[in-house]
Amino acid sequence: MLKSASTDTTISRRKGIIDCDVHVSPKNIDEIRAYMTPPFRDRYRGGGRGFFGNPVHGGRIDARPPDGSRAGSNPEFLREQLIDEYGIGHAVLLPRAFCNLQPDPDFGIAIAAAHNAWLADTWLTKYNEDGCFKGSITIAHQDPQAAAEEIDKWGNHPHYVQVMTDSGARAPFGQRQYYPIYEACERHGLPLAIHPGTDGMGINIQASPGYPTHYIEWHTCLSLSFQAHLVSLITEGVFERFPNFKVVLTEGGVSWLPTLMWRLDAEWRALRPEVPWVKKRPSEYLRDHVRLSSQPLERPDKDEWLLTTFEAMDAEHILMFSSDYPHWDFDSPKTAFPKLPEHLHKRIFELNARELYGL
Repeated sequence: MLKSASTDTTISRRKGIIDCDVHVSPKNIDEIRAYMTPPFRDRYRGGGRGFFGNPVHGGRIDARPPDGSRAGSNPEFLREQLIDEYGIGHAVLLPRAFCNLQPDPDFGIAIAAAHNAWLADTWLTKYNEDGCFKGSITIAHQDPQAAAEEIDKWGNHPHYVQVMTDSGARAPFGQRQYYPIYEACERHGLPLAIHPGTDGMGINIQASPGYPTHYIEWHTCLSLSFQAHLVSLITEGVFERFPNFKVVLTEGGVSWLPTLMWRLDAEWRALRPEVPWVKKRPSEYLRDHVRLSSQPLERPDKDEWLLTTFEAMDAEHILMFSSDYPHWDFDSPKTAFPKLPEHLHKRIFELNARELYGL
């Protein structure tokens, strides 16, 4: 079952857009180190994507706060520039720990744990008197059992609404070594958000056939790992084994979904004896188990092409708005989408997320 809405009666239910992908950062790495113990505290130097970084800029030029701090680190400025500007009811926060690239699983676990404690003390408590901010529990999937323990540690926190991991991995996410993570998610009614980040970095396999030359190639092909993970989750029978488990595919685009499902449905019809645990058409698992966040939303030459794609993918029930604030490819709630029918706009910009996260 889904996690129920917070029982804290001091926090009123906020109305407005639910932004499902907002990136917040510590002001400096010492904020994270404060939650670590030796030897990991001394080893930690922050994280990132290494050589697949934006060669022009990584964030919105105007997103750096007036005090000169890192973009996404100043709660007052973020509220002014995102929450108040666009009428955001809740922002689902996804800090970027990049812990899943670490070859030492204990180090990765320590990084994840420090980020969770930091987020809980700051953005989910100190900066969150009105309950606007909702958090994501970072896990290091190199050690699924330790990841499950981290989920158990924070799973009852009133403002943690999902678990998050990088799409970078050594194996597709449907494989059984990850089951402890899904058991813990199901135990606490928390969806698992998969976010691009460490593909081809550290111990992880690059989703494309080899390493791209340029950032533009890497960034365009971010959806490749999402497609592989989704096919794996369905064909390995994860959603049959864990009937209440849900996955959020965050920041991987959306337009690839219908054609992938058409192909997988056709393959399943011919090859279903190989996967007898897949008891219905693969596409039929989407509404009950899969959600996509919208950014980066593809905009074809004609808006009607995108609207047709929305219809084909059942966007009314599975698509949720996200801005990716404060990154360079931020999607504004005012301009990212073509004009939508009112009921569809309401579902995408608010209701689908409210239902998923119990807000």
